[in-house]
Amino acid sequence: MSHPHPGLSAPPPLGEGALRVVALGGLGEIGRNMAVFEYDGRLLIVDCGVLFPEEEQPGVDLILPDFDHIRDRLDDVEAIMLTHGHEDHIGGVPFLLRERSDIPLVGSRLTLALLTAKLGEHRIKPTTIQVEEGQRQSFGPFDLEFFAVNHSIPDSLAVGIRTPGGTVLHTGDFKMDQLPLDGRLTDLAGFARFGDEGVDLLLSDSTNAEQPGFIVNERDLGEDIEKVFRNAEKRIVVACFASHVHRVQQVIDAAVAHGRKIAFVGRSMVRNMNIARDLGYLDIPGDTIIDVKQLDQMRPDEAVLICTGSQGEPMSALSRMANRDHQIRIEEGDTVLLASSLIPGNENSVNRVINGLTRWGAKVVHKGNALVHVSGHASAGELLYVLNMVRPRNFMPVHGEWRHMRAHADLAKMTGVPNDRIIIAGDGVVVDLYKNKASVVGAVQAGYVYVDGSSVGDVTDAALKDRRILGDEGFISIVVAVDSSTGKILGEPEIHTRGAGIRPDAYDDVIDRIQIALDKAAADGVNDSHQLRQLVRRNAGRWVNDTYRRRPMIVPVLVEV
Repeated sequence: MSHPHPGLSAPPPLGEGALRVVALGGLGEIGRNMAVFEYDGRLLIVDCGVLFPEEEQPGVDLILPDFDHIRDRLDDVEAIMLTHGHEDHIGGVPFLLRERSDIPLVGSRLTLALLTAKLGEHRIKPTTIQVEEGQRQSFGPFDLEFFAVNHSIPDSLAVGIRTPGGTVLHTGDFKMDQLPLDGRLTDLAGFARFGDEGVDLLLSDSTNAEQPGFIVNERDLGEDIEKVFRNAEKRIVVACFASHVHRVQQVIDAAVAHGRKIAFVGRSMVRNMNIARDLGYLDIPGDTIIDVKQLDQMRPDEAVLICTGSQGEPMSALSRMANRDHQIRIEEGDTVLLASSLIPGNENSVNRVINGLTRWGAKVVHKGNALVHVSGHASAGELLYVLNMVRPRNFMPVHGEWRHMRAHADLAKMTGVPNDRIIIAGDGVVVDLYKNKASVVGAVQAGYVYVDGSSVGDVTDAALKDRRILGDEGFISIVVAVDSSTGKILGEPEIHTRGAGIRPDAYDDVIDRIQIALDKAAADGVNDSHQLRQLVRRNAGRWVNDTYRRRPMIVPVLVEV
């Protein structure tokens, strides 16, 4: 079983007749999905998504794949094929198109509609090519065939990639719901037929590889959602992903059955649901949707609000409601339905929101106490089905954390894929497919690129470390005036602190330390400003650590007179 090694060097030039695969995101993480395929000097990109920041990345809005590997070769890109319309698969496209705006975007009707609206906000007019399941189309040396898969957003696609260097099946995100709400089944027959041709490499969704059995059908949720509506005394607030059209349809059906009107809350929710309705993916009776401003004119038991914030995002509508920072105020007797599963790492944020909502008297219904959400990703039983149908010569798990990918690799081994043909790779690891055999041949840079406001890539890991220190430990600034020629201290140092938990009456001890250290340095002939600043930092840091067991950021300011 091959896996990445820190000692991997840069890959050699791609050999004649070989197909290269480089994941720039989505391996060892859930998000930032992006895979680059190369054959005969031409490139095909499958997905280009974002990763959402965690608590240790303060101030960051989004995390992008690192485009450096292809930045000098954007003219070689034939197309970007998008498997579906989730942010972790399409959110990075606007940033890539800033560097070459005419790269063709290939995807299903809904996927392209959602992405085109997003690109409009970036003032980018894209070149789009709409495809659908069963269709086959070539882009340079890449002959693509598209397969229907069901997921937690309509119109999702898997893609088969035929090249002279080998044949690849990329499942995208998928599950095998046997009773999908839109009647669109995952095309298992297509997978089997493609497998009969001979699949050299299978890239498959690993998110639920640790979960045994089969995923619950979406239809099975209807009864529990109906129960929430039946028992609700006042308003119902439903939080889900802004792209989960199927879940929104179930909520709409329940609202209509109970005579309630619906208001969409949040810019992305309003935008996406309008797109879904206009394209016919949502069935909404004409008088069901109302404007948020009309809520005040209605009885609480007549209203349903559908908003974002199911993952505890700080600026989402639901988080702001929980913090009493929104025009809609949660009241005693309201019901809040969190119609989503937890993305790993968001547990604390979601629990804070649940506690905040409960504080104001809301009854919160979530996956932990009711069947109100099922995952959009295949469990182990479904993944085994795909492995057995496709019978790949080589297998590479994608879209998952390390534990998910390793569990998926174990499933592949059970189905008979040879151990030396299973590749567990990390972001940036280069895999070449040559004569039906996949091998790790090197690695390229594939680190995080942070979006912070309008800046892209300007925030570094060092800057984030400084932000974490400032947030956790505070800072101390020490202003010292010294003689520019002798380095001798002039007057008493000034100390200012913020968030460091140090009382002003404790400054005398550290001032004495700094003065003694600077006097000794001056006596030794030390007058270099950098050395003097380091001397101040070390002495202050040692005092704070010894006295308070804290490590604030210390900023020495040397004024040479």
